[in-house]
Amino acid sequence: MTYDVTLIPGDGIGPEVSEAAVRVVEATGVSVNWHRVDAGAECVAKYGTPVPDEVVSSIINNRVALKGPITTPIGVGFASANVMLRKRLGLFANIRPAHTMPGVKSRYDNVDLVVIRENSEDLYSGLEHIVIPGVVESLKIITEAACTRIGKYAFEYARRNRRKKVTAVHKANIMKLADGLFLECLRRAAREAPEIGYEEMIVDATCMNMVLNPERFDVMVMENLYGDILSDLASGLIGGLGLTPSANIGETGAAMFEAVHGSAPDIAGRNIANPIALILSAGLMLKHMAEFEQAARVEAAVQRVLSEGKVRTKDLGGDSTTTEMTDAIIAAL
Repeated sequence: MTYDVTLIPGDGIGPEVSEAAVRVVEATGVSVNWHRVDAGAECVAKYGTPVPDEVVSSIINNRVALKGPITTPIGVGFASANVMLRKRLGLFANIRPAHTMPGVKSRYDNVDLVVIRENSEDLYSGLEHIVIPGVVESLKIITEAACTRIGKYAFEYARRNRRKKVTAVHKANIMKLADGLFLECLRRAAREAPEIGYEEMIVDATCMNMVLNPERFDVMVMENLYGDILSDLASGLIGGLGLTPSANIGETGAAMFEAVHGSAPDIAGRNIANPIALILSAGLMLKHMAEFEQAARVEAAVQRVLSEGKVRTKDLGGDSTTTEMTDAIIAAL
């Protein structure tokens, strides 16, 4: 069969790594009809928003999207296109696997964890306003519905992927009501999955333990802002954001797969960006589409290229181009 997939190339290096991911997917033999739509900084001047309606409509129609990195201004400018897409499409769960890659030097040898991040609320939603000049109020909204939903999803994910333990990350010792509600919902979900281990850990202690002994973690579930920070920390444990895929899953069936690294405008158009994160995200997309064999082939090909060590982009200590890395992965398929 042929799959209809929305492709959002993104900004900066986005079009280059997106094209690399498209080439790899096509090399697997899976038939995809790519619906290319634009989102990001260039759309703001043209449409007044980084996410035009046609982007959302395309994803709603196709149910699946692959997205390159999109620039988000710091402190000023337009709102995050990533947050807008997650809100408008109801993408409540962000999944970030991080496992040690063969041939990539890192501080740890046996990392294999998954950060599951609640995507729809918490401080990361950006609900803030100026109270008076010099005073800003940001709102942390936590609801039972969203916490229950992400809790159930975390245990379902663990069961489906034969994981053994779920760690709920929180700060309920200080935010007793908000994070206390989160823990209450996670405990209910844990009681419904007695075959999966369950523990709770305060977020600062979690960071320390991730640095000291990341091998102790399996599936980690947390609120939005904690998830944003700890998922990047997890990437650092295995070699960086250039090696980490990401999936955003919606309750109604929509799903968006993306590289979570920046758009790197300083190297855009130079054919030196590392495409692995988006290629692995495309592998997650194939798994979501039930193309399990081809998804496994993509991951195995990436691991083979990294293990051989002959082709490395600059961020991995080599001098290979985006095209050379892509060609090597396709050859390894």
